[in-house]
Amino acid sequence: MNLLRHKGEGMNRREFIMSSFLMGAGFSAPAVLSLMQHRRASAQDMPMRAAMSNAGLAVTWCAQGKDTAEMWGRFLGVEINWFDGQLDNAIQRGAVDQIATEQWDFVAIQPFSIGSLVEPIQAMTGAGIPFIDMDTLAAPLDQLPDLGVLTFIAPDNVFMSESVVTELVRQMGGSGKIAHTWGAQGHTGAQGRAQGFYNMMAQYPDIEVVDDQPADWDVTRVAEIWESLLNRHPDLKAGFLHNDDMALAARAVVENAGLGDQVKIGGVDAMSPAIQAVVEGRLVATARNSAVRIHGGAVLIGWAAATLGLDAIRAEIPSFILADGPAVTSAIDSNPELAAEPWKLRGYGRSTAEGLKWMQDQLVF
Repeated sequence: MNLLRHKGEGMNRREFIMSSFLMGAGFSAPAVLSLMQHRRASAQDMPMRAAMSNAGLAVTWCAQGKDTAEMWGRFLGVEINWFDGQLDNAIQRGAVDQIATEQWDFVAIQPFSIGSLVEPIQAMTGAGIPFIDMDTLAAPLDQLPDLGVLTFIAPDNVFMSESVVTELVRQMGGSGKIAHTWGAQGHTGAQGRAQGFYNMMAQYPDIEVVDDQPADWDVTRVAEIWESLLNRHPDLKAGFLHNDDMALAARAVVENAGLGDQVKIGGVDAMSPAIQAVVEGRLVATARNSAVRIHGGAVLIGWAAATLGLDAIRAEIPSFILADGPAVTSAIDSNPELAAEPWKLRGYGRSTAEGLKWMQDQLVF
């Protein structure tokens, strides 16, 4: 650990873990040392300024993204200026219009809705500012190069949805009533999660979708929807919600109605409270949408573009980067025929939840 100290200044726990992961990812120790030294020199002599925004910090995924971006900013000597979208297209658009009037070393934004920020993004990229699109498409994918977007970092929303709904369907026994609660319908991630849900429903004609509406990532709205839903369908067997905050809000309504054993709930994002809820049996499954990889990757790429030059980094960085993550369920592969060879079992025959939760709490998963 002494090798990763400079002029007597020690790293905090997360910086040390981040450095370890950089070396594990293929960076040599000298390269990491150089990066650390550059970060500290930059912070003192050549501080960078970046503007960032995501859908709304009331959502825990977005709050974790901000924490990660700021951590990477400290690591790389970048001052992160945050603009909260507040789960409102008009508020975020006003903030991004303001961003577009200033000079930045780079900008990274998760739009609240596709197409809502095209004009200010054009203004920024036209001025030569590196722009990274996070999680939600700013415009249709084939239009991003013409918009000047450096790269788009996002999860596979269809995969995440299908993974969670697969487990819900299994625990439903392939029949019964299910509810589907969207995030925001203009959010391309929500559209992908909805498509994954519909893909699964098409395979199970004995499952009836009794409610299918947006809650706009709002947990208060989820409570209203689900209280009404359970009154209309007391025999409901399952619910799929587009993020963990909403899934846990629905779970609270289900428990208050005394239906905790009957109604199975699944969400998306695999935030720490949701992983813990899976361990406790309160959620059936979640899937990791890595706020860490998306926001941290955006800062790293933006820093590289500002350091090496936009044209140079554009030649190196792919236009789309998948921030993939696994499904998290309580299921454990315990095939007795492979007990003596656990490396042939899914997850080595162990629960993966605690390890994934630990890695997320360090902001590296």
